[in-house]
Amino acid sequence: MSELSRRGVFLDEIGLGPLWLRRDGGLPEAEPIDADATPQQAFAPAIEIPVAESPVEAEAVVQAQSVPLNNAAVSAWGDDDAPVTSPVTTTTVLPAAMDWRQLQKAVAGCTACGLCRGRKNTVFGVGDNKAKWLFIGEGPGRNEDIQGEPFVGPAGKLLDNILLAMGLKRGENAYIANIVKCRPTDGTGRDRPPAADEVAACLPYLQRQIELIQPTILVALGKTAALSLLGLDPATPVSKLRGTVHRYADRPLVVTYHPAYLLRQLADKGKVWSDLCLAMSTYANVDR
Repeated sequence: MSELSRRGVFLDEIGLGPLWLRRDGGLPEAEPIDADATPQQAFAPAIEIPVAESPVEAEAVVQAQSVPLNNAAVSAWGDDDAPVTSPVTTTTVLPAAMDWRQLQKAVAGCTACGLCRGRKNTVFGVGDNKAKWLFIGEGPGRNEDIQGEPFVGPAGKLLDNILLAMGLKRGENAYIANIVKCRPTDGTGRDRPPAADEVAACLPYLQRQIELIQPTILVALGKTAALSLLGLDPATPVSKLRGTVHRYADRPLVVTYHPAYLLRQLADKGKVWSDLCLAMSTYANVDR
């Protein structure tokens, strides 16, 4: 096999063929290989930058050169000769500036506190995102964590019945959310109230939900929701917050017991209905 043939076979094997010949039949003069070059640099194909001869060709050249280069192509140039590219910039959008879709995406990927490590699903909320009524619970339980929706177990069925008694329905003029979007559990895997740092990490999401929904009235379901929204001492009992119209985000806020509590204390259903009657009369008197 001739020198010319051997070189052609070699170039084909390493992916640099075909072998181009000068018109006089000779081989093109080879550039000397730097002994210190990496294998990628030593065998990288030469890259030509086309010269445009017209405005139309110039635009094509700009578009061709704007294609991102992979690592192998970049290593074909020395560090000093590498093409200058614009740095990639990222913009951090805070929850307070997010639209509904951005907020959902941020919650789904949130790692702001340790609750993210044990969740199956985040629980963003459910209902009419232009609702006049916003019901706020504590956080997801086991069923909610599995299904990604708040209040889907026995407590959820009770809440649905409460809504029907008020002339509301899940998804129709009512929105249901929680203080935290991930399930809080203790060392044994049982549900627990969220810690203060977990509430602080997650509350901006709920605050943005309130701003986007623009509800007329809020109902805090249970101690965690009430104390987190009102910023009160953790020892404050729900009984001391009932019967009063509070304010949050410049909106009326009524506090009542959590539906899960009612499943254990059926005798307090009358108290909850009294709280909701207060909420309905407040709602009726709000200037909308």
